[in-house]
Amino acid sequence: MTTTSLQSALNSLPDGAPEDIVRKFFAPQFLEALGFQKQEVYPQYSTGNGDLVDEAARKTVGDDIFLYTKSNPYLLIEWKGRNINLSNNSAQYQSTVRQIKRYLLAPNCKTAQWGIIVNSCHVQLFRKHGQVVYPATQCLPLNNDNIDETVAFIRKKIETPAKALTVAVYNNKGGVGKTTTVVNLSAILAFLGKKVLAIDFDPNQQDLSSALGLPLSKGAVFKAVTEREADLQSAIQTYRFPVGKKELTFDVIPADEKLGNASDEALDTQMKRDILHRKLESSRHEYDYILIDSPPNWRTFSKLAVFAADVVLIPTKHNNLFSLENAATAIKKFIPEIQAEKADGSPVALPIFFNGEKITAPQMATAQKEIHSILQVAKREGFNLVPYFFPKYTSTTKDLHILQVPSYAIIAGAAFSRTPAVYRDRSAHEYYKNLAKEYFLQ
Repeated sequence: MTTTSLQSALNSLPDGAPEDIVRKFFAPQFLEALGFQKQEVYPQYSTGNGDLVDEAARKTVGDDIFLYTKSNPYLLIEWKGRNINLSNNSAQYQSTVRQIKRYLLAPNCKTAQWGIIVNSCHVQLFRKHGQVVYPATQCLPLNNDNIDETVAFIRKKIETPAKALTVAVYNNKGGVGKTTTVVNLSAILAFLGKKVLAIDFDPNQQDLSSALGLPLSKGAVFKAVTEREADLQSAIQTYRFPVGKKELTFDVIPADEKLGNASDEALDTQMKRDILHRKLESSRHEYDYILIDSPPNWRTFSKLAVFAADVVLIPTKHNNLFSLENAATAIKKFIPEIQAEKADGSPVALPIFFNGEKITAPQMATAQKEIHSILQVAKREGFNLVPYFFPKYTSTTKDLHILQVPSYAIIAGAAFSRTPAVYRDRSAHEYYKNLAKEYFLQ
């Protein structure tokens, strides 16, 4: 069998080769296999926050040659030596993941959509969508037998990116505002010029459909998720809100009556876990955001919704211990269960937020005390949940910031008018704009 250039480059590396040797003898062939020419790669690219990423790359556009203009990078690569352990969950792996995420979110890298960490023994691809960075592959081993196939797989992902970020809004606890979050986040993203699809995937409660005054689907969603050839397009309706002579719009897939009448046992025999994910494939190339309203349980519809997602947004309440404990359970147990089945590294949990009344200082202290107990229990079980509850906390800053969306009564009460609160109330408008900026928009 003919040896490829990638295989030859890999074979040229001694065991334990440091980063400079890996970059010298392996990086050129790796980048070429990804489809980048020499003039499309810039080494030691300044991210704008004091860091230099090993390489940034972008295809030439007309006379705009990236090596010379250094503008609008598309891909960032962080190289490590073979002596650095990039196998999953090692301390060096976790440190490198934080590193590539920091680079992707840096000021000079706003246009970057992809990041790669690689040491020639392992490689992992990360996707960036706005402010969200999440795995696009698992951390994959590299060897002589799989290197060409693995790099070709990564190249295909880089060259054919989905447009949308798919978000499942989920908490096993009811009454935490999942539906109001989907309604108002969809509405504010539409207001900000994004193309949005909201999905009511709680066919028993049907709250999202009711909140927007939309008729239920009469079997179109059921058909799409139980029949191979059927798609979801026929189930899509458009919510419209007039603003002068114009209107704000976002698309919605309402709850389906036929799904609501079917038992979990019957549906489990008709629907594979990946069915919603597969049926959203065309939508991921059409919309900027796909938001899925999930039921408050861990049964069929919730599992399909989380499987379909890139990330999971978890509303909680500061005064509801069970919502906080259930968030921890989702992060420790439910989401990893889906990650193992999906086998591409996604979905990942976003940090929690408080969805409810305004919080007094004593109430916040009580909530933080309970969260501390949850974190300690998780630590004893081998989980570090600090980034999911206190995302800005570091060993130096000790920042216990948690995003709050207060005035829940105003927001929930807007459902009586079948109008998103962000289109009726200035405070709600600002709260959800802040939420969109905190989690999604760069």
